[in-house]
Amino acid sequence: MKLYKIFFYMVFSIFLLISAHDAFAKVKIVSSVPNFGDIAEEIGGDKVEVKSLSKGYQDPHFVDAKPSLILSLNRADLLLYTGLELELGWLPPLITGARNSKILTGNIGNLDCSTLIPNILEMPTTKVDRSMGDIHPGGNPHYMLDPRNGIPIAKGIADRLKEIDPENASFYDERLGDFVRRLNEKIKEWDEKLVPYKETEIVTYHKSWVYFSDWAGFEEVGYVEPKPGIPPSPSYVAELIRKLQKDKIRLIIAESYYPQKVPALIAEKTGASFLVLPSSVGVREGINTYFDLFDAIVGEVTSKLASITTKAGDFQDSN
Repeated sequence: MKLYKIFFYMVFSIFLLISAHDAFAKVKIVSSVPNFGDIAEEIGGDKVEVKSLSKGYQDPHFVDAKPSLILSLNRADLLLYTGLELELGWLPPLITGARNSKILTGNIGNLDCSTLIPNILEMPTTKVDRSMGDIHPGGNPHYMLDPRNGIPIAKGIADRLKEIDPENASFYDERLGDFVRRLNEKIKEWDEKLVPYKETEIVTYHKSWVYFSDWAGFEEVGYVEPKPGIPPSPSYVAELIRKLQKDKIRLIIAESYYPQKVPALIAEKTGASFLVLPSSVGVREGINTYFDLFDAIVGEVTSKLASITTKAGDFQDSN
């Protein structure tokens, strides 16, 4: 009898331990890029555990498919990714290798974040082929460079978390409401800083800033790449230099993971300013959140444009 009681208490204790573990287990979220990961942490708080497959300083088009990333996906309850074929070259093999049915397309643990965006830009109107460069047939995937898109992303993540973890639904709703309120306040602040520079003409390295330009009211009049993903030839660079000189374009923008030599040369030859901007959470020290990212982008762009405007005014006064 005593042995029976001891066995009973051991089993009961193990059951309690398992139940307690399950009760406090966090929802494991894996994001393809850090921007989604940061928003997921904002919504999930201490109820989630978040890991990003890529680093902020990496080109999200190209990420090494390391075995450690497969392990992270194998344990994931929810996968967040950009979609629109941005991660086409590296994410699908990782998902296959992970052997995790939760995160397969169509299942609750698979969230293509592009499906949450109400206005995808640059949807091709003709058949896409390789001669056009690295064109995404579903539209431009760099939608997180418009901070307004952070709101539908946050709502989509909250909805999915409530499906996976319904017991904490009210917690996720409360966190979502706080995040949306704070982001709307910051968007208003950033808008006010950008207002004086509406209709600024810029050149970017890759066609990755179209959402930012759409929000900021900038006009993209050229690209360092002749076609997306295609390196510029000397003749193309010479033509672009002539265009910038003729049209007096004063700002060139690129991310840190693109080659800096050519845009720096173009800036030198034309008198334009070359600005290397952050495009992701974690790209450098001090950019730890989605809010930090746009504080940096807006701050650096407006500071540079203010400097350019001041110099132009000084030149006109001297004449």
